[in-house]
Amino acid sequence: MLNSLSCLQLDYIRLWFLVQHSLPSFYKINKHYPHLAEATQPDQIETWQKLGIHKNHIQRLRDFHLAESQLQFQHCVALIQKHSDFILTLEHPDYPTQLLPYADKPPILFGQGDAKTLLQPQIAIVGSRKPSSHGRQVAYDFAYYLSDQGFYIISGLAEGIDEAAHQGALRHSRTIAVMGTGLDQTYPTQHQQLRQEIIAQSGTVVTEFLPGTPPLQQHFPRRNRLVSGLSLGVIVAEAALKSGSLITAKWAAEQGKSIFAIPGHIYSEHHQGCHQLIREGAILVDHPEQVIEDLALPTQWQNQQQIEQCKNSNSLQVATQAPTALPPHLTPLYNQLDWVGQSIDDLVAKLQSDIGTLTSQLMELELLGLCMQQAGLYLRCRPGK
Repeated sequence: MLNSLSCLQLDYIRLWFLVQHSLPSFYKINKHYPHLAEATQPDQIETWQKLGIHKNHIQRLRDFHLAESQLQFQHCVALIQKHSDFILTLEHPDYPTQLLPYADKPPILFGQGDAKTLLQPQIAIVGSRKPSSHGRQVAYDFAYYLSDQGFYIISGLAEGIDEAAHQGALRHSRTIAVMGTGLDQTYPTQHQQLRQEIIAQSGTVVTEFLPGTPPLQQHFPRRNRLVSGLSLGVIVAEAALKSGSLITAKWAAEQGKSIFAIPGHIYSEHHQGCHQLIREGAILVDHPEQVIEDLALPTQWQNQQQIEQCKNSNSLQVATQAPTALPPHLTPLYNQLDWVGQSIDDLVAKLQSDIGTLTSQLMELELLGLCMQQAGLYLRCRPGK
C-alpha cells in the first residue's frame, strides 16, 4: 500500500487515465510537453487536436474537470494507493532496463511485492491454458530447475502452464506474474491464493493497467509483450496450433529474444504449436540446462545493463552490493560471480589470483550458501537460498 504519490506519479497516472492506456497517445503527448502537468490542463484541447490525439481522448480531457470525472479519477487514485506497493515510471531507477529499448514499453507499471525483482534475470514459461498432465509437469520441472539456478520465472498467472510454472518457481521464491487487469482484481479469480503466495515469497505481481480494468480479450496480447520483454528468453512448454502462448513467442521474436520450444509426441495436438515453432526456428530443448547455456550471453548483457544504470543513478550497490555478513576477503570474488556460472580458470584470470586461494574462497562461499557449483561452473547464490 502506498501512503502518498509524488507529483510526477500523479502526472503520469492522470494522463494514463485520460488516454485509457493508449501508448501512441501517451507518447505523442509526453514528447510534446516539457512538463507533463501542463498536458492535462483544460486549455490544451486545441493542442491535443493538433497532435492528432483520438477524439475520445480529447473528449475525456474536455470532461475531466467536471465533478463526475474528478470523482472517477480520485477513486482510481485511491485504488492505486490501496493495491500498489510500488509505481514505476520511465524515470524511476527501478524501471526495468530490459524494457527501455522498446517503442511500446509501458510508461507506468503498478506492482505488488518487490520492484527490484523486475531487474533480475528472468525466463518466461508460457503455454496452453488446458495442458496435458505431462505438459503441466514439464512446465513445473523447468521452472523448478531454472529458479534453483538463480533465474526468476515470469508468466501470466493464467490457468494451465502459467500456473504450473509459477508453482515450480515458488519452491525457490523466484517468480513474477504479469497481469492483464488492474491490481484490484485477479484473473482467473481462483488464482487469488497463488497471487498472494507469489507476493508472500519475495515475488512480484505487476501490470500496466489501471484499477478497474477488466480482463478483456485484447488486454492479454499486451500483457504477453511484457512477459517476453522482461525476460531473457521464452520457453513454450506446451501449445496447440491456435494457442495464445504463440502470441508471446511472436512478441519474443519481434523483440529479438530467444524462443525455446519443448517437443512432444508427433500425434499429440497439445504439442503442435511447439512443433510449428521449432520448424520456424525456435530452439528445441528437452532439459532446462540447455536454456541456461543458450542464455549465457543475454544474461551477462542484462547484468551489465543493470550495473550501468546503477552507475548513472549513483546507486551501484543495487546491482553489485554483497551481503552485509560477507567477510571482506570474499567480497571481490562474490562480486565477480554471476547468475550463469564461470569456470575457475576464468575467475583466476579476472581476479588475477592463484587457483589455490580461489578454491579455498569458493569453498567458503559455498559453506555460506552464497555460491554453488554446477557442471564445473561457479555461480552466485542469493543469501538465504
